[in-house]
Amino acid sequence: MLQLLLYILLLVPVMNKADSDNPGPAMDEQLSLYTALNLSEKGLTSDVFQLAMKGYRKLETDGKLPHADILTIVDFSQSSKKKRLYVIDLVKKVLLFNTYVAHGRNTGDEYAKHFSNVSGSYQSSLGFYLTREEIVGSGVGLSLILDGLEKGFNDNALKREIIMHGAEYATENFIRKTGRLGRSFGCPSLPPDLIKPVVETIKEGTCFFIYQQNQHYIRHSRLLN
Repeated sequence: MLQLLLYILLLVPVMNKADSDNPGPAMDEQLSLYTALNLSEKGLTSDVFQLAMKGYRKLETDGKLPHADILTIVDFSQSSKKKRLYVIDLVKKVLLFNTYVAHGRNTGDEYAKHFSNVSGSYQSSLGFYLTREEIVGSGVGLSLILDGLEKGFNDNALKREIIMHGAEYATENFIRKTGRLGRSFGCPSLPPDLIKPVVETIKEGTCFFIYQQNQHYIRHSRLLN
């Protein structure tokens, strides 16, 4: 009996370690959330969502997200005619916003293809950002500062004054006139009527992820590898 008790005591730590190393439940939870939010019907693929969650969880684990309840995903692999910005409340499991978002002037026309971390490029930058405080931008009104967290991909965002702001060229009416959204100087621009509620929801320490199927970024991002 004593030998059996000792065997069980030795086995329990091994079982617990096996459970802690098993990523199954976390992945199942992600897929469950993806399905519950009907993200597929809204144009966001499971692969993009899982990449966003992978970087988000690393940032959360490293203590770099003061407010870890909100995740914003900008999916620039989609046409600019699609509502490709998603704001998700991970605690309440609710899709709070799904709307249009413009990319940089030199990033592409209908589709975003070219990205840069260089000032004056007028291109968007890929990767994970930390949202900061709201400001009133010169000529663009209420805006949100974005702090790039990925060296070589978006860490010049503050220097480049990359902010999220409202713009008339980021509206459905503009799409009807031109066949696509207008473009910014590199900032993710939203419809003017949504900038205030979105900024108020995601400001001051939430995770903001800009994605496109750029293999160089996907292979070299420290948050995805």
